[in-house]
Amino acid sequence: MALFPFCKTPTGAIRVSRMQLLLYCVLLSLIIYFLQGRKPGGNVRSPHPYFHSMELAMARQRTDMEKSKAAAPQTPAQTPWGAPLVWGDNHNSVRRRTEFAQQEIRIGLLALVVGTYAQHVRRFISSAEIYFLPNQLVTYYILIDNPRTLDPPIKLAPGRQLKVLPVAEFPGWDKLVYRRMPLLADTLKNQIGREVEYIFCADIDQEFVAPVEEEILGELVATLHPELYGKPRKALPYENDENSSAYVKKDEGDYYYTSELYGGLVHDMYRMALGCSLLILKDQGNGIMASGREESYLNRYLITHRPTCVLSPEYNWWDSGLAVDVPEKRLVSLGRQCEAFDAEKREKHRC
Repeated sequence: MALFPFCKTPTGAIRVSRMQLLLYCVLLSLIIYFLQGRKPGGNVRSPHPYFHSMELAMARQRTDMEKSKAAAPQTPAQTPWGAPLVWGDNHNSVRRRTEFAQQEIRIGLLALVVGTYAQHVRRFISSAEIYFLPNQLVTYYILIDNPRTLDPPIKLAPGRQLKVLPVAEFPGWDKLVYRRMPLLADTLKNQIGREVEYIFCADIDQEFVAPVEEEILGELVATLHPELYGKPRKALPYENDENSSAYVKKDEGDYYYTSELYGGLVHDMYRMALGCSLLILKDQGNGIMASGREESYLNRYLITHRPTCVLSPEYNWWDSGLAVDVPEKRLVSLGRQCEAFDAEKREKHRC
């Protein structure tokens, strides 16, 4: 049987329908494609203008899809060493929240407040009352140099309490860097360890703006730096002074973590605070301070003792030209947000 049944007219001339001609063109394009091993939209043009325009349209669509895929935020579910990498609304987070839903867990949220940072306490705790583990027993530990700034008392929901722990005044941030980790280790050992199972440490100049729930729980929890997530290893600002205890070799490191939020089981957090304290005190004795201050020592420790749970930049974010886009902003750093502003915006936002 003929491939195309052309019809003859009474006079004997061959009459070809338009559909038959189009089918013939398609067949010819496919034959050329298989014989030459090339895409019809590349160096081999379809013999009919209709198919050539269709190929161009398909090529444009493929390009647009590739660009869209490249621009979408990458949300891997785990780290290279198999720890969960937490994005609040993914399947793993929903599963982890379900696992803890029927348990009553005692959790602490600790912040150090010195000087003018007392102005942030009420906003921090008020937002935590709404979004931070609302279905669990939470104790806020506020280490503060002037407890009177917390009057009048902040109203809390049932099952939640605020404990004020007075600390000595710090003469400046340079001294605070040396003291924060030793102070945390001492507090965990002598009081907090008897009262809660998990403890999270956060900078006070932050605000919870979306749910932060049981998906964050783990033995040792670290949070990815929003301006450095996805950057190549050479772009991560690890300590490069070989004389510092925080020094990181060029073949070490996976992620760069922020010091704005970290936590875990009290026992693991005590070991971390003690480990970082020893690194800091060793450098202090040698007259050295790592370039990233406390954050450098934290990253050094977390390279050697990899976290069992890593929080995405959703859990520490601020608006800057460098911060990665995230599906949901959950904890926003007002302090680092102010640092990203120019002088005019700083004045407008009263930074």
